[in-house]
Amino acid sequence: MNDVLHKLPQFVGHHLALSALFVILLLALIVMQLMEMFSKVQALTPAGLTQLINRENPLLIDISPRDAFEKAHIPGARHVAMSQFDPENKNLASAKELPVVLICRSGQTASTAAQRLVKAGFTRVHTLGGGMLAWQDAQLPVTKGK
Repeated sequence: MNDVLHKLPQFVGHHLALSALFVILLLALIVMQLMEMFSKVQALTPAGLTQLINRENPLLIDISPRDAFEKAHIPGARHVAMSQFDPENKNLASAKELPVVLICRSGQTASTAAQRLVKAGFTRVHTLGGGMLAWQDAQLPVTKGK
């Protein structure tokens, strides 16, 4: 181990680009982890969402396109098109203190919508990490149709 530490400055001197890339990637990883730790939106696994459903009966909002929602969605989820998603809507605003879970096909769009809910004053906002793809991969129940 001591030998490695003595050769490290020589390695860095000979491989500046590689060393700089390593430092940049390390910093990016640290920043991403810190952002996730301090985020007001919690990503849930399918098992975590199942526990939340069983314990607290959260409001499930699926913002997938209509055809994807009709093919498969989590039982009890309500469909809201992303183009019509409005955190200030009176029906949605009444749920500010309830746990709200946003669901989309892969989990990416739900994160954007979740940030909008946080800005609107929602206190318990979650997303389904991996979206419906993760839910179906876990072989959890889905409902078809409207």
